Amino acid sequence: MPRPVWSGAISFGLVTIPIKVVPATENHTIAFHQVHLEDMGRVRTRKVCELDGQVLDQDDIGKGYEVSKDTVVQVTDAELDALPLPTAKAIEIVAFVPADSIDPVQVGAGYYLAADGQVSAKPYTLLRQALQRSAKVAVAKFAWHNRERLGLLRAREQAIVLHAMRWDDEIRNPGEVTVPAADVSAAEIEAALQLLETMAQTDISTYRDHYRDAVEEMIAAKAAHRTPQPVASEGPQPSGNVVDLMAALNASVEAAKASRGETSDSATVHELPKKRATAKKTPAPKTASTKAAAKTKKTAAKKTAGRKPRSA
Repeated sequence: MPRPVWSGAISFGLVTIPIKVVPATENHTIAFHQVHLEDMGRVRTRKVCELDGQVLDQDDIGKGYEVSKDTVVQVTDAELDALPLPTAKAIEIVAFVPADSIDPVQVGAGYYLAADGQVSAKPYTLLRQALQRSAKVAVAKFAWHNRERLGLLRAREQAIVLHAMRWDDEIRNPGEVTVPAADVSAAEIEAALQLLETMAQTDISTYRDHYRDAVEEMIAAKAAHRTPQPVASEGPQPSGNVVDLMAALNASVEAAKASRGETSDSATVHELPKKRATAKKTPAPKTASTKAAAKTKKTAAKKTAGRKPRSA
């Protein structure tokens, strides 16, 4: 298990659950050093005081808040720790809300909450199962790095996950985004919906970072003094030029079906043909021959009806 980054307790009502917080994700980003191109020596960052030019150690550096241009107020860690903060060592659940009521833009990095000891096993399991059965998430407040934060707790398999959240006033108004007015036809919407259905998936675990693969291959090739091997990409790159939106949608549906191994005569979207009106059949005009045949048939029927049955 990863090293815990925080320890405390979950509290809701009168229930307290001792927990440890461990990272739920790993960072696989390839990190580069700054180097001197002439001799490949590492370039180090030094912390220098802008007043006397002295190079400082970490012990010589503290916190300060600039009140005005020429006035800086020093604030110590001891002073921050002494401030009244009820959530300093507790993740305090304040509400349970439907999962779909949370705007994903508020949700940040995730952390697993591990039960701390046998005493917390039962209340931990109780909270996790309650979250699973109710299809709700818990909104909580907790303190981390000298500030109070908003958090979201949800169940994931056998664990409880804590997500750091943005406060509501930290989310910018989407109205600040300017979108030019445009008319979209019903046929284009229908084509877009068909593309969505064609591309629908329930498992995205097969996707991987091909750019990182290419960087790793390039570094390995340089270290081995060889030519890098090509790394497969997930598909053609978009051109960025949309000439015909409807044609692009139909082509996208066709390509999506082909990638999934589906075949179809046509993936285009068309209007259903209108039903044709059924013409009433007009009876054929009677000729002299048909009239004579009908008269003969009628006379024969009368003679048959007038005959008496023979006795045995």
